[in-house]
Amino acid sequence: MQQTASTTARPAETSFLTPEEQRMLQLLADGLPLDSVARRMCTSSRTLRRRIRAVCDRLGVQAPIQAVAWAARRHLI
Repeated sequence: MQQTASTTARPAETSFLTPEEQRMLQLLADGLPLDSVARRMCTSSRTLRRRIRAVCDRLGVQAPIQAVAWAARRHLI
């Protein structure tokens, strides 16, 4: 028996990213340097890099630009 996309158990794609993560990816998509993104998010550059890596790992991508593309394709940013 074949399963269709509507019958497979899969979390909604919007649950993959928090609003803060969406904002982070949007700022990266806008071309801001990491230091500027960190300042706008009121965090350190080191913490920002850790958050970016966590998002990339969760989405199964290798680079921040791939995470940005993933979110853009799903109209999350």
